[in-house]
Amino acid sequence: MIDILLIALVAAWALAMSKKLMRSVHMLQLNSYRNERYMRWISRNTGKVFQVRDYLLVIPVALVFFGLDLIGLSLLVLGFVALFFTSREEQQKKKLVVTPRVKRMLTSAGIVLAIFAAAAAFVGIAADQPALAAIMLLIVYVLGFFVIIIANTINKPIETSINNKYFNEAESMIQGSRDLEVVGITGSYGKTSTKHFLHTILSSQLNVLMTPESYNTKLGVTKTIRGYLKPYHEVFIAEMGAKQEGDIQEVCDLVHQRIGILTSIGPQHLETFKTIETVQKTKYEIIESLPEDGLGVLNKDDENIMSYTPENQCRKVYYGIHADDVDFKAKDITYTSRGMTFTVEEKGGTSEMFTTRLLGEHNIYNTLAGIAVGRELGIPLEKMKTPIKNMQPVKHRLELKKPQGNITILDDSFNSNPKGARMAVDVLGQMDEYKVLITPGMIELGEQEYERNKELAMHAAGKCDFIILVGERQTKPLQDGLKEAGYPAAQTYVAKNLNDGLAKMHELATQKMVVLLENDLPDNYNE
Repeated sequence: MIDILLIALVAAWALAMSKKLMRSVHMLQLNSYRNERYMRWISRNTGKVFQVRDYLLVIPVALVFFGLDLIGLSLLVLGFVALFFTSREEQQKKKLVVTPRVKRMLTSAGIVLAIFAAAAAFVGIAADQPALAAIMLLIVYVLGFFVIIIANTINKPIETSINNKYFNEAESMIQGSRDLEVVGITGSYGKTSTKHFLHTILSSQLNVLMTPESYNTKLGVTKTIRGYLKPYHEVFIAEMGAKQEGDIQEVCDLVHQRIGILTSIGPQHLETFKTIETVQKTKYEIIESLPEDGLGVLNKDDENIMSYTPENQCRKVYYGIHADDVDFKAKDITYTSRGMTFTVEEKGGTSEMFTTRLLGEHNIYNTLAGIAVGRELGIPLEKMKTPIKNMQPVKHRLELKKPQGNITILDDSFNSNPKGARMAVDVLGQMDEYKVLITPGMIELGEQEYERNKELAMHAAGKCDFIILVGERQTKPLQDGLKEAGYPAAQTYVAKNLNDGLAKMHELATQKMVVLLENDLPDNYNE
């Protein structure tokens, strides 16, 4: 009877472990399959990783330890089964994508767990030590979120070999396209919008391919090249993201861009970069890697761009709104309910007035970068007027959505940075309607995270009629900032989660209002 219960125990344990395994691989995927980032997630979420109810299984294990094998093992089997059926699935904004890599990782994790299960069964049945077997299974279950780290480590040589094959194929395709103009774009913020705006401008005259969505890693750029680059493409636009030093250089070595756009440098991902100087050095990899005949396109209004001196002496052009002596300058900016109008002056050349349905000064910077590259590729300013007029806001990046009842959404929910968030709040402040801000604040700002969020709240206090903060722990700096600014408590609501915040928004909608959704944290930041 005990042997049958031990077999049932291993089966029930495996069932319960399967849920932990799927949850852990999802979090690893959201942390870019990097063990160190996943470990940081574990350290921030110990309550989710080590749940109190798991420790209740110590009771039946203790019964087995003290000789009550039949009762203890039976309760332990029931306990694992109950954990499987009662474990609450968190609402996911971005679901696990079951890629070939995930399948390989789950296979390796499954093998590791199968070996352990066999060892526990052997100890319990062959060695007649059911208490030891029960203890072994309980310990592994409690530490279940660490199993995926073992699998990821085991698979690392395999994944490296597979990726290198793909990288080499992609680089060969780029080098084999002799007439292809490659444009790289990076920056702490603005790179995705700049990519889309540049694509719109160039596509009016040329065959252009760009990396989709936020495919801005070496692997993401590789997938785009291998899957979509065709002989008829004349321009390839590669967005380049970075969370640590060397990330930009990796993509540059792959695509060999002749034109590099640097949109901005700011305190993003300071958890990994640590200092703004490291961010500068990393972002400037796109300029340092340009060939002798290359062109760097830089935002002269960005003080962190201008305070860094690159070693590469290749040709550079500058754009800006406030700085003097730039190659492309925007002036006479006016805002309307339909968007913006501004004039662009080309240094030593012509000027044109542009109209766009976009909102925010930051989108003028993004457009200027596109105009600079367009001119480099021979497109006259005049011929850019129509594509710029037709440019659509990039999804979730200060995207003004059609009103639904009394509510108009200003969607800026894709990641947030101090400068961009402040600009978005300024745009909200220009609206005539009742102004509501919904935000969980900003993340990955390292030691500056508290102060930057506090500053954002104090700035928002002078612009908003009502502020909804998402997450009690996450928004503590924002709460402190609002209190220091003297913002009325009656005009503040701390929501448990985004759904709770949206419910409060609808409760407020007794009048015409504009709601700014500023940042939407990924699932691995849920409280």
